[in-house]
Formats: sequence, structure tokens, C-alpha cells
Amino acid sequence: MDIPKDWTFKNKAVADEFDFHVRQQLPWYDLATGLVAHLVRHYLPQNGIIYDIGCSTGNLEIALGDLPQKRNARFIPIDNSPEMVDLYQGKYNVIIDDAQNITYEYFDVAVCFLCLMFLSVEDRKRLTEKLRDNVKRGGCVIIVDKTEMAAGYLATVLHRATIAGKVASGAPSDEIVAKELSLAGIQRPLPNGYIERRFFTPIEIFRFGEFAGWIYTRDEW
Repeated sequence: MDIPKDWTFKNKAVADEFDFHVRQQLPWYDLATGLVAHLVRHYLPQNGIIYDIGCSTGNLEIALGDLPQKRNARFIPIDNSPEMVDLYQGKYNVIIDDAQNITYEYFDVAVCFLCLMFLSVEDRKRLTEKLRDNVKRGGCVIIVDKTEMAAGYLATVLHRATIAGKVASGAPSDEIVAKELSLAGIQRPLPNGYIERRFFTPIEIFRFGEFAGWIYTRDEW
């Protein structure tokens, strides 16, 4: 991929290469997607509502297959990049807007897959509050995102694990460096413990280096 100086998904060249690029840069991408789809199958009821926030080219809908149709669920994908939406591979109409601006209905499942890190601190706060306040009892919010690491030598070790994974998947070294530099001011990883503070009692379900996943389930009582 020709990495832009300032990273953006509102770029046709980036969108065209996204599916290959993301799997090369994040070798665990399909594994995490499969885990998220597995969780959705357990929390999406008949006639339920699911939001796919930062849907990109339809990764989650593809992983779910015909589950939404079989359960007569409303699947609502959201992305703010028209260039990415042009390549969406699912059956549902994508809402093209910034996720924090959406008026959310009460939902059963919301998935934020690698999107919070691209929001400003204030917009991130607005979105997480909306999700926390609008999830139905017995429903869940699933988040996969990049985090800041704890201090000390372990932070260095885990950062190198992320780099090593990219190298092992075949990402060129110059592209890895160019991508990191292009993210300056665009990507802001979640502070350590952020999800725990925003969602009360989430459970960490995935971690690879600086990337992690959580599920927050709202009490059934």
C-alpha cells in the first residue's frame, strides 16, 4: 500500500487495499473477528438489534453469515468513510456518519471493532456513554481496540510482540514504519484501564501485544 502521510480511511487507495493491508499489519485480525462473531451468536436474540460500528468493508457481517436473517434481527452497519462503504460486501445499507453523532436505539449488541482509537478523546467519551446507556438488559457491547501499555519493561516487550507479528505476516519494514508515522495525531490508543472505567465491569476476552478485546454485558436483573 502507498501509505498516506496522514492516515485516513477516506482515501480510495487505502480503501482498495484495506482488506489485504489490515491482515498483514494485524495477523490476528481474522481470529479476533471469529471470536466477536461467536459472542454475537450468543447475545443476539430473535428480533434483536445489532450495531456494527466502524464496519469497514463488511468484515463482521461476512463472519456472521445468515445469522441476522435467521433471527429476524436488524443489522445496522456504520462507517464514516464513503470510500470504504463503496466496497462494503454485505447485504445491509451502511449509515455513513461519525459514530458519536448517531442517535442509537435500544440495542442487544453493539460491536466497536478497531474504531475507538480513531476518535478524539471527547468523541470517544460521547460514543461510549451512548453505548453504555442504550444497551438492553441481557445485551452486550463488544470492543476490540489498541491500548496504551503499562509502564516498565513489559511495555517494550508487548510493543515488540506487535511489531514481530507484522513482520511474520510479511509486512515490509518500511511500510510498518511509514504506517506508524502516518498515524501521528490520527490514532490515539485507549489509556490503560479506559474500558474498565467507562463500562463498569467489562471482561477482557482477547489480547495481542497492544491490542485487546472486551465484552460488557448489562445485568439481566
